[in-house]
Amino acid sequence: MKKLIITLVLAALPTLMFAQSPFAKFEGKDDITTVVVNKKLFDIVKDMDIDVKVEDKDAAEYLKYVEKLDNIRVYTTTNKKYTAEMKSTVNDYLKTNPLEELVSVNDEGKQIKVYVKTGAEPSDIREMLVFVEGGDKDEETVLVSLTASL
Repeated sequence: MKKLIITLVLAALPTLMFAQSPFAKFEGKDDITTVVVNKKLFDIVKDMDIDVKVEDKDAAEYLKYVEKLDNIRVYTTTNKKYTAEMKSTVNDYLKTNPLEELVSVNDEGKQIKVYVKTGAEPSDIREMLVFVEGGDKDEETVLVSLTASL
């Protein structure tokens, strides 16, 4: 029985280690503009010798947070097909990864929703998901996924 469990764990390990974001399927599509910033860039920023004035507490706080970022993914489109696919993917993602809804805005047919998953402290954001669904007038739909390690 132990051998079976160990075999199953070892078989599943590569899948867990190389798991992609469910939103990565939108990368490389002609009608979707994609910006992906990975942890390597944040590590480079962290390693840079950036002097922050002691008086500028906000900048120091932002730098501390940037050091914890793992990645940022931004997808934008005006294509109705991809808008529907993004909405469906977000809804499916939220079913399996419950995030807390922070903000919900409905303005002239445009839906804006912000979701987060926090750590031990409410200010420790582990994940943030922003979805702006364009209205009926070929407006832009935006999906932003941000993950951080604490």
